[in-house]
Amino acid sequence: MNMVAAARGIGEGILGCIAKLLGVWAGLREIAGVQRLGKNLNGYVGETIDIRAVLREIRSAARAHGWLEEVFHAQPDWEWVALRRAARGTQPGKRIHISAGIHGDEPAGPLAVYQLIQADRWPADYEIMLLPCLNPLGFTRNERTNAEGIDLNRDYRHPQSAETRAHIAWLERQPRFDRYLCLHEDWEANGFYLYEQNPDQLPSLAEKMIAAVAPVCPVDLAEIIEGRPAQGGIIRPVIAPQTRPDWPEALYHITHKSRQGYTLEAPSDFPLPVRVAALVAAVRAGLH
Repeated sequence: MNMVAAARGIGEGILGCIAKLLGVWAGLREIAGVQRLGKNLNGYVGETIDIRAVLREIRSAARAHGWLEEVFHAQPDWEWVALRRAARGTQPGKRIHISAGIHGDEPAGPLAVYQLIQADRWPADYEIMLLPCLNPLGFTRNERTNAEGIDLNRDYRHPQSAETRAHIAWLERQPRFDRYLCLHEDWEANGFYLYEQNPDQLPSLAEKMIAAVAPVCPVDLAEIIEGRPAQGGIIRPVIAPQTRPDWPEALYHITHKSRQGYTLEAPSDFPLPVRVAALVAAVRAGLH
């Protein structure tokens, strides 16, 4: 079975695009010229995926490529897994945390994870810690929140959900990361954009990621995105964790686990293959 078989609620044209997407990625320059679909009003109403099938394929591909797997949380009939790819180079490299699927109405993230694992084009000297889906139950209902109605991406300061508590407990057992990448979508966005957290002014990868995305997906060039100043598709927010009563995953990372990271936002009102291509391109650029 492949991701085409796992996709639900999408027409033949999109299925054809996904088939290309998971193969040779042909035609993405043409796909990137597409306009907003204009159907996501007051929420995401686009393509959905069978998350159980997608995760089964991700785990199978990871095993085939030598990844280690740890189940860090479980509920009846569901497992939350962390995948680890050990560094394979002769020189010490960086340690990267990648997460996806924290919102159940953002299907591009888990599909991008599948594509990245299948392609197996990781820097040899990097250790990759990859969590392919933090909210699988949200995907079963195509909803942002978990089964209890909690937005997991606002639950990292005073965690109420079992999923977030389990993720934090797992994170506490890990060494610090050089970088984190959080894969997201935004159903209101006019194009791809990203958040950079980099309080120590380390060499930025933000412009490089935007440049990698531009050939495959429109970039949001607005000067204000989500109420924050932006430039060239990049938001660099003021980092003040203690002023936020509810932390997203990224604030937990920058406070406790990493001094540099990126939240990648693909535009949900574009076809699914475009969004997956954008996230894959950004991740690859963010690994160098």
